[in-house]
Amino acid sequence: MKNLIRDFCLYIASEKGLSPNTIEAYQRDLKGFVHFLGDQSASEINLVTPDRIVEYLALLKERNYATSSVSRALIAIKVFFRFLKREGVVQKNVSLYVDTPKLWQLIPSVLSYREVELLFRQPNPDTHVGARDLAILEVIYSSGLRVSELCNLKLYDLDEDFVRVFGKGRKERIVPVGRKAVAAVDKYLLYYRCEHESDLNTFLFLTQKGRPIHRIFVWKMIKFYAKKAKITKNISPHTLRHSFATHLLDNGANLRVIQDMMGHANISSTDRYLHISKAQVQASFDACHPRK
Repeated sequence: MKNLIRDFCLYIASEKGLSPNTIEAYQRDLKGFVHFLGDQSASEINLVTPDRIVEYLALLKERNYATSSVSRALIAIKVFFRFLKREGVVQKNVSLYVDTPKLWQLIPSVLSYREVELLFRQPNPDTHVGARDLAILEVIYSSGLRVSELCNLKLYDLDEDFVRVFGKGRKERIVPVGRKAVAAVDKYLLYYRCEHESDLNTFLFLTQKGRPIHRIFVWKMIKFYAKKAKITKNISPHTLRHSFATHLLDNGANLRVIQDMMGHANISSTDRYLHISKAQVQASFDACHPRK
């Protein structure tokens, strides 16, 4: 079975143009699924039923996996079985009979305006580390970047108005960046680049040792400051990206514009934020209307 997963990852890397992070996530999902099945041999994959797939997804939910993680695992399984069918390993694609979760089930967690301000108050901008961390937070929230996109930013990808981003499939897009984010980056550069002059033509955000930051580093950093801010929501770098989109929509931005800024190939990916805004409208109505 390990060979099948390896061949599948090579296939999606060459044929689908997926990012290394997505391929790594799919590989983890499939290894978990295969372990759940009891590490069956390749010949036994034909014995898998739709019920077994549902049982695995239910197990993930019982283990408190996020709905988005369960959905991604199902997508990985569906694409994997489609690949196996194409290669003649299985006679039929049993994953066709498992329904994909509804879009509204995948509505992401979003910070309020107050929570964003609380979070951004935590790094000390008068220290080297604090200046860098605040700049990272400001850029993600200002431009709605994926954490992988942030980590791959080069020094000259950002100017006073826009940031150049290479998203999924190495597709380039130009995204506006706010004044506060630019100011935070400028202050960070005054602290950091004087110590890492040899890196002037490389990555924008560096560790204290002068190495490019990693997405796990950003994840841990945001968790740290969220705890300091006493924010009880389970937040991640993606939460800032989701908050960026939702707050734009709340203030009248066009959904198509948000789609372009976030680098969504399909408008249905952006449409989830419309559901969030509707929920907020309903909450405001229930709280304020005298004859609700």
